Amino acid sequence: MNSQAIRALFVSAEVAPLAKVGGLADVAGALPKALNAEGHQVRIAMPAYPMILNDTRYTTQRLTTFDLALRDDWHETVQVYQLDLPSGLCVYLFQPGGWFDGCVSSTSLYAVDPRGYVAFCRAVVAWLERSDWGPEVVHCNDWHTALIPVYMRHGAPDSVRAIATVFTIHNLAYQGVFEPEFFGQLGLPDYLFDVEGLEFYGKVNLMKGALLYSDYINTVSPTYAHEIQTPEYGERLEGLLRRLYSEERLLGILNGIDYEEWNPATDPHLPAPYTADDLSGKAHCKAALQSECGWQPDPSKAVIGLVSRLTDQKGLDLIKAIGAKILQLPVQLVLLGTGDPTYERYFRSLHKRHRAKVHATIGFDNALAHRIYAGSDLFLMPSRFEPCGLGQMISLRYGTIPIVRQTGGLADSIRPYDAQKGTGNGFVFTPYKPSALYEAVASAVSAFEDASAWKAFVRRVIQEDWSWRRSAQAYVALYTRAIQARTQGFAPAR
Repeated sequence: MNSQAIRALFVSAEVAPLAKVGGLADVAGALPKALNAEGHQVRIAMPAYPMILNDTRYTTQRLTTFDLALRDDWHETVQVYQLDLPSGLCVYLFQPGGWFDGCVSSTSLYAVDPRGYVAFCRAVVAWLERSDWGPEVVHCNDWHTALIPVYMRHGAPDSVRAIATVFTIHNLAYQGVFEPEFFGQLGLPDYLFDVEGLEFYGKVNLMKGALLYSDYINTVSPTYAHEIQTPEYGERLEGLLRRLYSEERLLGILNGIDYEEWNPATDPHLPAPYTADDLSGKAHCKAALQSECGWQPDPSKAVIGLVSRLTDQKGLDLIKAIGAKILQLPVQLVLLGTGDPTYERYFRSLHKRHRAKVHATIGFDNALAHRIYAGSDLFLMPSRFEPCGLGQMISLRYGTIPIVRQTGGLADSIRPYDAQKGTGNGFVFTPYKPSALYEAVASAVSAFEDASAWKAFVRRVIQEDWSWRRSAQAYVALYTRAIQARTQGFAPAR
């Protein structure tokens, strides 16, 4: 327990289990819980999506209603609700007018008119002025919340300006960039639309505002924090990010995973539980997965799992280039994912042409994802770039060995396997080339064929700690630095 409890408001557009599109939701649902377990007081703010308000599993209580003037010609009535999750987390739901009325499922979250997120950010800041509960730090995540630090430093009363801010970049590829006319919707001073403000190659960049006006910025892995300072990964913000790093305001903290959600000993989605001490359940999970895919259970074949968004970022072009060659190995490939129609078509075709070796489910099925993590022997993540990645940690938790490219959080979490020394926890390749991926897959399949060594390998990696506890402690240190900086009058940007 921490003797100096910190009050923090964690702001995110998605929070598991209430609304989930990707890994951000997992972080938002797990990190605050881990921080509270350490004795801190972290609450969550997110939009009041109808899918949450109408969900009979949850009870929401209306806390307050207030009028919000975003501009002279733009006024909204804001409703604020409170929802207490079974985990004990307190969630504040903000409903600024009807901007989020179309969000009846997670798939529609990011189809919202971006003005909805402008209204959400303004509503959160306005609520900070009115709330009886005052956080010492506001922790914002990705571009949907990026205007909050800007509004807290421009036009907010001293009580709000005194609150520290932390901003986390989960994926720099998505920055909230809009045409220059959009700046007029923000209700900010005209002088902020310049190169030292939110202007970005003639357009408006909301994430850039958060980088400039937050006390501290972090990414979700140390390696990614360095990678984004280069032209290859910096998405045209590398100059600003290098400046922030030189000012010691940018750092990387590796994510963790929720050990209650991902636990092979208690996972309700699995046909059999298992632990490092008793792996018989994992063999049962593999046989059940093979049967589910229409294959005869065969422990001698290496089952390779892939649970992913189907995008270029995930290295799927590499898989596409050598898919046929991989299938010549004694393997079976089971995929779950959705995304780019080109890749959806490719994996559907692979499934149709190689039913004895490939099973592809296009879509998302949480229970199936759990069964793939548990029933596979190997897990494929050949990402072009990966800010952190959770799949490799989840697969390790389930004793499924990852095959990854050495980038971002994958480089920070996966160490090359050395059978002679009994070290490492995965198979790693570096050049972004199909041949390099193939060599890694072939090495993994070859290692799998030594049943005795493989069992010891699996038993060892299951015992590694990828829980949020370690990462939560790093966030406590970051919050403490931000609070101290704000207390001392530190004012980023202008």
